[in-house]
Amino acid sequence: MFNKSNFKEWFNRYKYAELSATSAVLLSSQFSRIFNGLTTAYLITFAEYFAFYGVIIFIAYTKLAYKNELLNTKTPLKEVGLLVRNLVLEFGYPALLDFFIIRPFCMYWMPILTGNYFTGILLGKITADSCFYSFAILNYELIKRKN
Repeated sequence: MFNKSNFKEWFNRYKYAELSATSAVLLSSQFSRIFNGLTTAYLITFAEYFAFYGVIIFIAYTKLAYKNELLNTKTPLKEVGLLVRNLVLEFGYPALLDFFIIRPFCMYWMPILTGNYFTGILLGKITADSCFYSFAILNYELIKRKN
């Protein structure tokens, strides 16, 4: 199940969304100048989610629309519904765990544990991403097998 071609597929699937999310994390970490640690942790998490899922949805819908354009058909609402369902199945519970527990915990504690805010934010992101992607990739592979 986990080989080099799988890793390349996962990397290509998530790379632009992750780049966008990482940029959002670094920019929104500046909220620490205004708000306390926990508030900033949740603001960073929200900004990262907005960026990540915005790109994921945009890319998924663009691929679907392009595929239908090549077939000279409009994108049916049923296909859009299947796309949304698969994204919810792939990211649903990993996103809930990540948003409410894992990511804010990592974004709050890693800067404290490292003693360096910037390093802590990056380490917190990497730690939270590791947890998130382990669940999301498992779900993605299960969805691929069913389809």
